[in-house]
Amino acid sequence: MYDNFEICDMPLSLKSNRTRVERFLADSGLRLEDVDYYAAVTDEDGSIIAGGGLQGNVIKCIAVGEAARETGLSNKLISYLIGMANQQGADSVKVYTKPDNRTVFESLGFKVIASAPCAILMENGMKGIKQYSDYLHRMRGDRPDGAAAIVMNANPFTLGHRYLLEEAAAQVSTLYVIAVREDRSSFSYAERLAMIQAGSKGLDNVVVVEGSDYAISELTFPTYFLKQVTDATDTHITLDLDLFARHIAPALGVRSRFVGSEPIDPLTARYNELMQELLPQHGIVVKTIERLKKDGQPVSATRLRQALASGSLNEAAALVPTTTVPYLIAHLATNALRAELNTTPKPGLVDRNDNGAHKDMNLAMMDRSIDALQPYFVKLALLGCQESIPEAAEVRQIGIEAEQAMLDATSGVNTHRGALFSMGLTTLAAAWCMEHDGTVVEKQLQHLIKQVAGGFSPTTGTHGNDAVNAHHVAGALDLAKTGYERLFCDWLPAYHSFLAEDPETARHKLLLLIMSQLDDTNVIHRVGYEQAQQVKLEARALLDHYSTAGMEQMNRDYIARNISPGGSADMVALTIFIHSILN
Repeated sequence: MYDNFEICDMPLSLKSNRTRVERFLADSGLRLEDVDYYAAVTDEDGSIIAGGGLQGNVIKCIAVGEAARETGLSNKLISYLIGMANQQGADSVKVYTKPDNRTVFESLGFKVIASAPCAILMENGMKGIKQYSDYLHRMRGDRPDGAAAIVMNANPFTLGHRYLLEEAAAQVSTLYVIAVREDRSSFSYAERLAMIQAGSKGLDNVVVVEGSDYAISELTFPTYFLKQVTDATDTHITLDLDLFARHIAPALGVRSRFVGSEPIDPLTARYNELMQELLPQHGIVVKTIERLKKDGQPVSATRLRQALASGSLNEAAALVPTTTVPYLIAHLATNALRAELNTTPKPGLVDRNDNGAHKDMNLAMMDRSIDALQPYFVKLALLGCQESIPEAAEVRQIGIEAEQAMLDATSGVNTHRGALFSMGLTTLAAAWCMEHDGTVVEKQLQHLIKQVAGGFSPTTGTHGNDAVNAHHVAGALDLAKTGYERLFCDWLPAYHSFLAEDPETARHKLLLLIMSQLDDTNVIHRVGYEQAQQVKLEARALLDHYSTAGMEQMNRDYIARNISPGGSADMVALTIFIHSILN
C-alpha cells in the first residue's frame, strides 16, 4: 500500500510543517520535541506515514502510522536516521524508547546501555559507551578497586565544590571527579573542566576525568513518549544512575559515590534520594556530605551565578577559590557585551529590534561573535594571574587569535574588534588585581591598563587610524593609554546615578552621554568630522529630555543618515564591565 513514498526533511521552522508533524505524532500519543525532523510522505497525496527526529546523535520522536506498521517502514526510517547522523559526524547513535520497542531496535544493531521502568537507552555503533569505558580504564591504570567518585557540573567551581572534594578525598584512597559534559550551562564544558582541574590542585589522590555524552539530564532526556511529562524526572535520573552503575563505576573500580547535601534545588534533592535507593543495589555505597555554608547560607553555584547576574565580582569571588576568579571576570566581560547588544532601542546600532545602520551585521551574528571571544577573555584573565605584569606582545598574540576566531564566526565581518581591545586589556588588569591584591581598586586598575597599553604601537590602515590622523582625535589606543580617564571620571559615576534613577533606561542614557562626549571614529569614518560633532549635540539634547520615543526616532534618522556610533557602544560595554568589577 505504501510502496511509493519518500523520506524527506521537514523543517519545523515552517509553521505548516510543525503543525503537520504535531498532528501526526499526536495520533500516536506522542509529543514533538526540538529536533531535526524527517518524514516518510506518500507520492500520492503527500501525507505523513512515518517520521522521526534527530537531536545531535540521539533519535527522537519515532512514529509510524497505524496502517503502515506491518510494512517494515520503521526499519527503513530508523536506518535513514542512522545514516543522517553518521553523515553529520556521529560515530554512534542513541535512542531513548519504550521497553516494548526493544526488539525493533535490537534488529537494527542497537544494544541496551541503561534501563528504567518507563524507558530504555539504546546505542548503535562501534564506539560509544565502550570507547568511554576504555578511556576510564586507562585513567584508572593499576589503581585497585575500592575508589570513590563524584559527578560534578561545577557551573562554576565554588568553595563548596572544593570542600566536597577535600572531605571525600580524606575518606578514600582514590577519588575520581567526573565533569558533566554538556554546553547548556552558563560556563562551557571546557571552562568547567579546567576550573575543576585547577580547583582540585593539592589533593594528591583526586583524579579528574573527562565527562561524556552519558550524563542524562533533564534537558537532554526526551519526554515525548511518556504519558505524563512529570514521569520524566524519575525516569531520567534512574537511567543516569543505571548507566553509571553498569559502565562507569566498574571501569573505574568505584565502590562509593559522594554527594553534597541539597537543601535548595528540588531536582538535585530527588536525584540524591534515588541515588541512595538505587546504587546500593549495585554494590555502590552513597555518602552524603553536608553543604559548606558561608554567612549562614549554603555555598552554591546558583548563589554565585545570581551575584554575577547582578554585576558584582566581589560578591561572586567570595564564594570561589582564587583559581575560579579569572573565569568569573571573563564571564562578566561577555555579560557586559551582551548587555550593550541587547539594549533596545539604540540609534544606528544593532539591537533586538533591527540592524541599525548596518547591512552586514545582525543580532545573531553579534551573539556568535561574543561566544567566539569568550575563551580568549579567559586566556587574557589567566595571563593576568601571572607573577609579573604581562608584556604587550603576549597580550597582542592572544588578541590576534581572538580576532581570527571572531572573523571565523562572522564570515569575516568586524563586529567587536574595538571592544576586544578595550575589554581584553581590562580583563587582564582586573585579573592581575584580584590575583595579587584580592580585590580591584580603581586607581590600580587604571594604572595597569595604562601600563599594558603603553607597550602597544598604533595600528595602521584601519578606519579608526585614518580618522585619528586626519582630525587629531583620540583613538582606541589613545583612550587606553589614559587608563580610560573619562570613563572613570565621568561615565562610571553617571552610570551609577542612572541606575539609581531608573535601571530600565540606565544603559540608554549612558550611551547618549558617551555619544555626546566621545569623538567616535566610527561616526567620523561614516559621515565625516563635522557631522560627528552634530551627533554629539543631538545626543546631548536627547539625554537632557530623554524618552524612548526619542531614541526610536533617532534610530530611524541615523539609519537614513548611515550613522552608527560603534565606538560609543564599545565604551558602554566597557563601563558596564568596570562597574561590575568595582561594584
